[in-house]
Amino acid sequence: MTNQLRIQFFLTLFILPFCYTVFAEELVQQENNPIERKVILQRMYLDGELSEEKLTETIWTMEDFWLKYQGWKVVDQNEDQIVLKKIENDISPLLKANGYLGMKKDGTLSIFIGRPEHAKIIHTFYQLDVGKLEVYKQEELQKGIPIVNKDQYKQLIKEYEPYSVN
Repeated sequence: MTNQLRIQFFLTLFILPFCYTVFAEELVQQENNPIERKVILQRMYLDGELSEEKLTETIWTMEDFWLKYQGWKVVDQNEDQIVLKKIENDISPLLKANGYLGMKKDGTLSIFIGRPEHAKIIHTFYQLDVGKLEVYKQEELQKGIPIVNKDQYKQLIKEYEPYSVN
């Protein structure tokens, strides 16, 4: 037997099984000791609102973690945290609770949190040709139309689109 064959035989018989055992023990140890990661969940809503939820997850296996967050996209990931994003096919809870469709003083159709006269604008759409609007529609927009759900939100935006300035 040549020296090269003896070395290969020695490695195969003694060293490789040891390496496999150490590797297997590390895997078992990793599986038995969960890791904790800060998880930031970002939700993007139809009305343009972005919400963030921060939590700490105990991760026993990455397979279970990814299964739990199926449908989420990874935005950023490092040793400390994982940032996930999901686009929601709905309007934001903020808009459902206190959202109004209204018109800015310059005639821009906008979404307000609270009634338009003193509220924060969270989204603007398009300039309205106020001359084309019936008086009652102008008054409605100046007071603000409460937004209660996604269907009503879409319907209102579509309803005022013919009055937009091209």
